[in-house]
Amino acid sequence: MTTLAIDIGGTKLAAALVDDSLQIRERREIPTPASKTPDALYAALTELVTPLMKQATRVAIASTGIIREGILLAINPLNLGGLLHFPLVQTLENITGLPAMAVNDAQAAAWAEYHALETEDGEMVFITVSTGVGGGVVLNGVLQTGSGGLAGHLGHTLADPQGPVCGCGRTGCVEAIASGRGIAAMAQGDLAGLDAKTIFSHAARGHQQARDIIAQSAQTLARLIADVKAVTDCQTVVVGGSVGLAEGYLPQVVESLAQLPPVYHVAVRPAHYRHDAGLLGAALLIQGE
Repeated sequence: MTTLAIDIGGTKLAAALVDDSLQIRERREIPTPASKTPDALYAALTELVTPLMKQATRVAIASTGIIREGILLAINPLNLGGLLHFPLVQTLENITGLPAMAVNDAQAAAWAEYHALETEDGEMVFITVSTGVGGGVVLNGVLQTGSGGLAGHLGHTLADPQGPVCGCGRTGCVEAIASGRGIAAMAQGDLAGLDAKTIFSHAARGHQQARDIIAQSAQTLARLIADVKAVTDCQTVVVGGSVGLAEGYLPQVVESLAQLPPVYHVAVRPAHYRHDAGLLGAALLIQGE
């Protein structure tokens, strides 16, 4: 069977035809609508999937936010704009005429990355550092989603009680410091108003403030990984996302983690499927239904 896999993120929408051997046959990508209104998202999704849907038999959606009974919710409403309570599954079923399921994008990516591991460890954690910070947890070989869809939202654990206010309403969440949005918010002076990608470019050219901001993000992520190790005793942490996979970022995370006590050390590796992990994980999950 062919799955139409869809990945809904804060900056881009992606769709692909995925066969049962997890091979991508065709892939499309468009920007996430700037207005972030239900009508705009409906129109964008229709544009995205129309060229692909006639070749598919089912739809698997990986989306930012909390997915509860097919409805899109969020712990940080800023990541969704006006899309809170968007009927994601019903919308895609209406557009395509196919049965659909939906899951959080980081949870989906965790499932794909777990299947890509060469070991048979039952405990693995996936962390994505992108517009926000999300995660997925596999324990005893089972993806943890939680009865309310909240499991794995690691970006909303505490990093600094004196830190910036997070979009979720708490102070000092990992996401408020380590994410692309957090990196941009910390920029001052000649970096003020720049996005994370541009700040990374400045850091690569030796800009000291840019380097310090990136280092703070990496150190914050390393502390999160230590916390995750303490809670799950995972043997592997996989890192993805546009920030997590940015050149030079992960080595800084690994270096910061190495400075912590050995009990918190864990193998850290980049996402095997890189930016397609959410698409492939959603396809894998619908195969198992």
